[in-house]
Amino acid sequence: MNHEISTEIFKKAEKYIPGGVNSPVRAFKSVNRKAPIFACKGKGARVWDEDGNEYIDFICSWGPLILGHNPKVVMDGVREAIEYGSSFGLPTKMEVELAQLITKCCPSIEKVRLTTSGTEATMSAVRLARAYTNRNKIAKFEGCYHGHSDALLVKSGSGLLTDGYQDSNGITQGVLKDTITVPFGDIEKLKEVLETKEIACLIMEPVPANMGVIYPNIEFLKDVRELCTKTGTLLIFDEVISGFRLSLGGAQEYFGITPDMTTLGKIIGGGYPVGAFGGRAEIMDLVAPVGRVYHAGTLSGNPVSVRAGFETINYLYNNREEVYKSLEEKVNYIVSNARQLAEKHGAPVVINSIGSLFTIFFTDRKEVNNLEDALSSNTENFAIYFNTMLENGIICPPSQFEAHFLSMAHTKEDLDRALEVMDMAFKKIGDNVNAK
Repeated sequence: MNHEISTEIFKKAEKYIPGGVNSPVRAFKSVNRKAPIFACKGKGARVWDEDGNEYIDFICSWGPLILGHNPKVVMDGVREAIEYGSSFGLPTKMEVELAQLITKCCPSIEKVRLTTSGTEATMSAVRLARAYTNRNKIAKFEGCYHGHSDALLVKSGSGLLTDGYQDSNGITQGVLKDTITVPFGDIEKLKEVLETKEIACLIMEPVPANMGVIYPNIEFLKDVRELCTKTGTLLIFDEVISGFRLSLGGAQEYFGITPDMTTLGKIIGGGYPVGAFGGRAEIMDLVAPVGRVYHAGTLSGNPVSVRAGFETINYLYNNREEVYKSLEEKVNYIVSNARQLAEKHGAPVVINSIGSLFTIFFTDRKEVNNLEDALSSNTENFAIYFNTMLENGIICPPSQFEAHFLSMAHTKEDLDRALEVMDMAFKKIGDNVNAK
C-alpha cells in the first residue's frame, strides 16, 4: 500500500501538534512505523485514508461505533440536530431524553450528569465520592486506565503502557500518596487497603480493556462489591468501554453486580464527544446546583452529541437481543478460528475476549489475567501482526495493550478476510519463533 500522502501530512503535523497527534497511541510508534495513516472517511465496517486505501476497521473509534461508521439511524438524527443549532449553553429536551434512557438501561444509575469526555466523567465521579464519604484517598487497579486526570494516571494503562511507562510526569507527590494501587484480581491486597477505612472509592474497569482485554473472575467481582459495602467505600464502575457494549446495561448487568456509581462515554455519544457519571440519587444530589460538588461544562450535553447518543442507545434498546447475540457470535467466530491459526503456525498467543471485543496477547504464558501477565507480551511480534494486517487492508489498534472492537456492520466476509491475513501474520511470527 502507498502511504505517501499520510506521511506528508504527518510531517506537517509534527510542526504544529506535539508528536503530530492529539492522542499518543495514534502515532503508531509502538508498531515500528514512521507515520500513522490519516483517516478521511468511514462507512459501515470500513475506513479510508488520505491515500485512498480502504481498510476493514477493528478500531471502531476505540469502541463508540457499535453500529459501524455513519449508520443511517444516527446520521438522520444528527443532521436534524445540526439544522436546529450546534450549541446553546442552555438545557435542551434531548438531554433529558438521553438521561432517562440511560437510567432505564443501567442498574446503578438513578440520576446522571453529562460531560464532554470519559476523562471528565471519571474525574468528577472521584471528586463526588470524596465529598460523599468525607475521605481523601482513592484506590484503583494496576493497568486500568480511567482517563488522564492526575489522580487516575497512577500505574495506568492504555497509551502509557503502549509507550512503555505507567505513570505520567507532572503529577504531584500528594496525588501519588492519595492514590493506592492494587494488582487486578488480588482480593487479599485490596482487603488490606480498604479495611483501613481511609479510601473514598475504588474505581475499576469491571472488564479491564486498557492493558488488553482481561476477563474478570465473577467471584472476584462479587467479593469486591461485598468488601466495598463492608468498608463504606464507594464502588465506581468505569464503563466508558464496557457500557452498552457487553450488554444494554453494561458489565453491571452482564455480571449482575451493581456499583454505587458508574462512568460512561464512547457509545453514549454515538461517535461524538460525550461522557457521563451517575449513581444513586442520594450521591448525585451532592452535585451543584443541588449540592456543593462543583461540575460544569460549556459543551456538556451538546445537542449534536446527545442526539447521536440517543439514537444509538435507542436502537440498542429496541434491538437488544439481536444486537448482542450477533456481536458475541462474531467475536466467538473470529477468536476461535484465530486460536487455531496461531496453533497451526506455532505462534505463541493468548486471546482474551468478551462480548464484542478481544485482544491477542503475543505471549508464552498460558493465561493473561492481570498487568504482569499482559506485560510479558512480545511487542515486536505484535508489530509484525499489526503491519501485516495494515498492509493487507485491515486496521487494528496500534498497540498490544488495547482491544479490537467489532460492530454490527462487520460481515462474515469481513471476518474471513481478517482471518486470511491473520494466517499470514501468525506464519511470519511462528517462522521467527521456530528459527530461534
